[in-house]
Amino acid sequence: MAPHPTEPRTERPAEHLAERQAERRTGPLNTIDGFAYQRVRVADGVALNVAVAGSGSPIVLLHGFPQTHLMWRHVAAELATDHTVICPDLRGYGASDKPAEAGPDTYAKRTMAADVVALARALGHERFALAGHDRGALVAFRAGLDHPSAVTHLACLDVLPTLDMWDVLHGTTATVGFHLYLMAQPPGFPEEFIAAAPDLFFGHFLDLWSSGPTSMPADVRAAYLASCRAAVPSIVADYRASAGIDVTHDETDRTAGNQLRMPVTVLQQDWGAALGFDARARWRAWAPDLTHTTVTCGHFMAEESPATVAAALRGLLAR
Repeated sequence: MAPHPTEPRTERPAEHLAERQAERRTGPLNTIDGFAYQRVRVADGVALNVAVAGSGSPIVLLHGFPQTHLMWRHVAAELATDHTVICPDLRGYGASDKPAEAGPDTYAKRTMAADVVALARALGHERFALAGHDRGALVAFRAGLDHPSAVTHLACLDVLPTLDMWDVLHGTTATVGFHLYLMAQPPGFPEEFIAAAPDLFFGHFLDLWSSGPTSMPADVRAAYLASCRAAVPSIVADYRASAGIDVTHDETDRTAGNQLRMPVTVLQQDWGAALGFDARARWRAWAPDLTHTTVTCGHFMAEESPATVAAALRGLLAR
């Protein structure tokens, strides 16, 4: 299926989403304007911080690394005009609970996906659309495989499924993913290493993966750094799971021929060509009903190009 995102609606020009949100901000950014906040228990000892607004068919938006739900602020406000928009902080991130890593399951994407399904149900939604960026996209991918009766539509932004990610990283090109190998190490070393200079570590990715120095306002960057600074062990545990139990789960599904049954949209930078693989083909193996689009912006596309992301999600929801 050829990419065909819908055009932004003229009454709310999506190209000005970021500007409108910035104009309404009067202080440090901690919440999304117009969204109501609550904590929702999703598992024993785990409650998620979640922002909700709008009415209509529900869509859950999952953030990536090193961010929080705030990364969706522009897109969420646009979609909330005619959808119920649900923006949680993932387990281990932001203001959500950060359980200690008791074993490989604690931060397995299967566990985090179950959190999302439990969250939606607690808010009254048995079925919902789901979009994720980066780490959130891996959780969304797992939710689509594990809970196909709950996830009606799926969008993944700038990521490959875990198993494919490890397949394509090799040689000197793997240096772009040095953090994946660092945080895959046994408990202790990576946590202490990162905690020694958290702003330097997490700030490196905020700077490196942005399209330019003006793409992320200073207050947003500060909010992300503060959140990550307080969540080093859980963030490392999330990544450690992706080098272990998440691979096992993906291998089981690949061997069984399991695929995503719902319409899927993927937005990616063209880093597949740079690293020598066909990103669309990788995704097609998992998602027969796929719209795959290459975008021209940095990694943080929901913040850098919210009009593109909002239009793509509207196109997905119309399928």
